[in-house]
Amino acid sequence: MSKNYFDKSFELRYFEMNEFGVASPTTMLTLLEETAAEHCQSINNSLYQLADKNIGWVLISGIMQMERYPKYKEKITIRTWMSKYSSIKGFRENIIYDEKNNIIGRAKGLWIFFDIARRRPTQIFEEIKEKWSESNDLSIRADISKKIEPIDVADFQLSFKVNRYDTDMIRHVNNIRYLQWVVESIPDEIINNYYLYSIDGRFVSEAHYGDNIISLTKELEKTESENNDFKYYSHTIKINSTKKNCAIANTVWKKI
Repeated sequence: MSKNYFDKSFELRYFEMNEFGVASPTTMLTLLEETAAEHCQSINNSLYQLADKNIGWVLISGIMQMERYPKYKEKITIRTWMSKYSSIKGFRENIIYDEKNNIIGRAKGLWIFFDIARRRPTQIFEEIKEKWSESNDLSIRADISKKIEPIDVADFQLSFKVNRYDTDMIRHVNNIRYLQWVVESIPDEIINNYYLYSIDGRFVSEAHYGDNIISLTKELEKTESENNDFKYYSHTIKINSTKKNCAIANTVWKKI
């Protein structure tokens, strides 16, 4: 691997654990987000410095795949780098290592450089591209630009209202909150006997404070070649009053 990467280490804390004593999926997405923020800080273009210019990074698609989740007090390292740019977008790669340098997770995200005031993409600063550079190395081979079809008929569904703590400095619902809403609509039988092996998501439109959200989940049929230790689901997050799709995802759950 080239030297264009950035490493950030963490020690897992009690409040980041789920009921099974391992880090929750939302914890892992939060740590991935924190690593990206530190990468911005490392080149003197922190998220707050960018916000002062009415600029931010917005995640529009991404995938996370976990072989296992870290335990309480376990030390992990997240390595991140940029693999490709366009004028307004960048692909961020991530590998998650345990203390013995074993790979326990991988993630990839497609981020847009965003004009907060105008609510539209804008050109990435050349300074950022130069300082971060890029690498041809990939953390995971997945096409996160490919469209995921939404669902209209669900096996399970739940409703939520967007509260102030659901939004971020871009003034819309943070992508991590969508994962929480997806997980909440998964039946207890799956939560108690499986863990979230992967999530592949697309962020289609913004949701804001006060919106009423509905989370739809549908179990997908396995093909004959697929392992019985896995369960497959499709998810759609909508704004209930307008039926506008905010996020669409596919998840894979692996038997514990």
